[in-house]
Amino acid sequence: MLVTFKNQISSDSTMQAVEKLRDITDERCKISGMTATVLDTRDLSDSEIAIYVIIAVILCLIILEIALDSYVAPFLLLLNIGIAILYNMGSNVFLGQTSYITKAISAVLQLGVTMDFAIFLYHSYMQEKQNTKNIEEAMAQAIGKTLLSVVGSSITTIAGFLALCSMNLTLGKDIGIVMAKGVLLGVICVVTILPAIILELNTLIEKTKHKERLPKFIGVKNFVMKHYKAIIIAFIIILPIAFYGYKKTDIYYNLDKSLPKDLPSVSANNELKEKFNMTSMELLLVDKNIPDYKINQMLDEIENLDGIEWTIGYSKIGEQGIPKEMLPQDILEIFQKDKYQMLIINSKYEMATDELNDQVTKVNEIIKRYDENAILAGEGPLMKDLVEISNHDFNSVNTVSIVIIFIIMVFVLKSISLPIILMSVIEFAIFINMGIPYYTDTVLPFIASIVIGTIQLGATIDYAILITTKYINNRKDGNNKQEAISNALETSIGSIIVSGLCFFGATFGVGAYSQIEMIGSLCTLMSRGAIISMVCVITILPSFLMVFDKIVCKTTIGMKQIKN
Repeated sequence: MLVTFKNQISSDSTMQAVEKLRDITDERCKISGMTATVLDTRDLSDSEIAIYVIIAVILCLIILEIALDSYVAPFLLLLNIGIAILYNMGSNVFLGQTSYITKAISAVLQLGVTMDFAIFLYHSYMQEKQNTKNIEEAMAQAIGKTLLSVVGSSITTIAGFLALCSMNLTLGKDIGIVMAKGVLLGVICVVTILPAIILELNTLIEKTKHKERLPKFIGVKNFVMKHYKAIIIAFIIILPIAFYGYKKTDIYYNLDKSLPKDLPSVSANNELKEKFNMTSMELLLVDKNIPDYKINQMLDEIENLDGIEWTIGYSKIGEQGIPKEMLPQDILEIFQKDKYQMLIINSKYEMATDELNDQVTKVNEIIKRYDENAILAGEGPLMKDLVEISNHDFNSVNTVSIVIIFIIMVFVLKSISLPIILMSVIEFAIFINMGIPYYTDTVLPFIASIVIGTIQLGATIDYAILITTKYINNRKDGNNKQEAISNALETSIGSIIVSGLCFFGATFGVGAYSQIEMIGSLCTLMSRGAIISMVCVITILPSFLMVFDKIVCKTTIGMKQIKN
């Protein structure tokens, strides 16, 4: 049975219609098609969202309990981020609809991205408390010293997410707007609500203090400072290998591949493939005034193409000896309406494959010879367009995010050279992250290849900004480059590692748990990207600063007078 719908594939009305079809049929009736697949994906995603958040919170809590010096402080930081997440999720009502992917990962992603700001402020506050007994003064000093790095990193993070809005796919706009808004609200909560919470509960924090469980990472700092030349050599060697993998990583576009095999729509699609050899179906609209013999001639040409199983139209019904005049009007109206007649083409090739895309191109060439205004629609042409749009989005989004973030860092750091250094480090981390699937023979969902680079850049550039701002301040205070870089690394490394681990924890658990491969892949890439960026910032960035210190001083406002 073939069922057509009035509205678009993913519209609420169409999915509600599929739900009603399932209600009025029994288990012997299976409903396939893109709408059923989208519906099942959405429902599965909605059922897992609460579990995603629970997993992310538990893992972050464990990491914070290990990393911070108070049993209560982790709960306060999570409470603050939780408030920001509620503000963000609640304000999504003004956006109307958001994609199921955005709904699924936005809370977890906001937790991982904005936790950095809370950790930076808390660490700074605890350091300032050692210099003054007045907690209000200590908090004021902490806010003042972290404001530049927090605001700078938040602006770049927001810019990274807003770059996703340049995508033609609406998914990019969804994630971009929701996450940009989430980061902004996270920063506001960190500099307003979090200080109030910490000051109000300062006594409780002090009473629940314990020995720090994380080491000071002095050995890491010393290793980096001693072997910075070797680190740069390793960077030069690994860069082309990582970039090659980044460019060669395979991606897939077929949504079915990202879903559990026991979902009703996936099961139905597989049944059609196995029993009826129906893998993808296209709908062809041509002028109804074209003579039947020409229509049949066109269909014969199409059937001779590799992979075409069969074609059907009311002109072919006439070939079977059934006069059109004898057909019910309802049947005729299925195939003919207004100025068009509809033809159906069945292909054995899977959607979004090179074979089907080539077939769609050849079908278009054939039909244009008979009717230059002919329209080829259906899942095959749709997925072919998706491939082309995705390739465009991949290039445009990455370019836009790099340009915007670079410009912002020029103004934040008041330097030409520093943004180049910082961007080089994070882009190197992105190449490694996105290149690993090629060397492990892993195929990624198409959306991951588009958004991960931008998300990783925007979310982890703050690690680099934190070290860099401290390096700048140390150099301005009269320290030589060795002292300035060493001190910046020593005072930042703890916050960076904790932040990176929190981002990792928030996304890794979701990636491991999710039954939807698209969401799982996104979260796995984000968790791995956080660790890779963290390691690169701790090792490569200080090494670059050691080598390019003179250039940095000459090209940074306020540092030109520095001699040593």
